[in-house]
Amino acid sequence: MLDSYASDPVGGGRSLGADVRQRLVSGLRDHPTTFILLALSDGRAVGVLVGFFGFSTFQARPLLNIHDLAIIPECRGQGIGRQLLAAAEAAAQAQGCCKLTLEVQDDNHRALGLYKTFGFAEVTYGDSGPTRFLSKPLDHGPT
Repeated sequence: MLDSYASDPVGGGRSLGADVRQRLVSGLRDHPTTFILLALSDGRAVGVLVGFFGFSTFQARPLLNIHDLAIIPECRGQGIGRQLLAAAEAAAQAQGCCKLTLEVQDDNHRALGLYKTFGFAEVTYGDSGPTRFLSKPLDHGPT
């Protein structure tokens, strides 16, 4: 599922490397805050949501960051993403989370539309502008 998403233009357009595919399942399984939902249709995986529980210092409560939400191309537009988001929200509420967070590319209009209709919005604090998600790669290779 995640390799299909990574290969899609909105996921970067490149397949996951063999080393990543080899470490992915065990890495997710062993990470203490991993949260995964898998959508099935007739026994076949058609969607996945991968998240990680974190902590909001401003609210002193846990949060759930949705790291990946992917639906296979032929099943998009059928409400699977919305169902996965609803299940993630219910799980986060059950864990006492104060919010759901995610990142999305500006040009991923389909995902942006889904997220906005689900209640996601850009984050602002007081009179400041939108909060930006930044990243700095640390290439240490496999551990």
